[in-house]
Amino acid sequence: MKSLAELKVKIFADGADKAGMLKMYGSPLIKGFTTNPTLMRKAGIADYRSFAQDILTAIRDRPISFEVFSDEFSEMEKQAREIAKWGENVYVKIPVTNTLGKSSTALIGDLAKSGIKVNVTAMMTLDQVSDVAAVLSGGPRSCVSVFAGRIADTGRDPLPIMVEAVKMLSRYPNIELIWASPRELLNIFQADAVGCHIITATSDILSKLELIGKDLHQYSLETVKMFRGDAVKAGYML
Repeated sequence: MKSLAELKVKIFADGADKAGMLKMYGSPLIKGFTTNPTLMRKAGIADYRSFAQDILTAIRDRPISFEVFSDEFSEMEKQAREIAKWGENVYVKIPVTNTLGKSSTALIGDLAKSGIKVNVTAMMTLDQVSDVAAVLSGGPRSCVSVFAGRIADTGRDPLPIMVEAVKMLSRYPNIELIWASPRELLNIFQADAVGCHIITATSDILSKLELIGKDLHQYSLETVKMFRGDAVKAGYML
């Protein structure tokens, strides 16, 4: 098993809790940050702009993605251009389609031609990767987020898709592949093994980093003690 220091994949913290983000910012293991409207709503954020600009006063030297939230491409473009002004380290997240299933590739291409760094999100198929890569080719640094965890949720093995996506993007030096929506710590090692550039991880996964390489006999014993302790605390009797 590789140690964290040996991993080539970059770990980005995925979340919108300010305290949690700043804690992760203090870790040299965390190379960037991603957010989305769902995480921001969960964190109780009411003012999108204020939150983003506030966190950017602290996080200035690592990539951070903020997502547009309009469903109309013209308004998406306005939002994207506004968000891009907030900092040199800002990537603008654009969903691969709108809610009607219409492709965002034309908008993505226009933004890239304007020099805006984008993070294309909610991708799950190789044809989406191919189409998006074509319009990002030759542009500024950008990311494509393939939701491997959600692919796995459908009963499909995401590894073959991620392997092929790595191959497809090898022709585009300005594009980095993100393994998005991981479900377990093991996904970090899988992403590294197939050559993904980045993996996002929420706090529940990042909290398990200390378990890497843990002795399994010791872990087994700790688990037995946990079960016994909870039974005693509950006062169970037969």
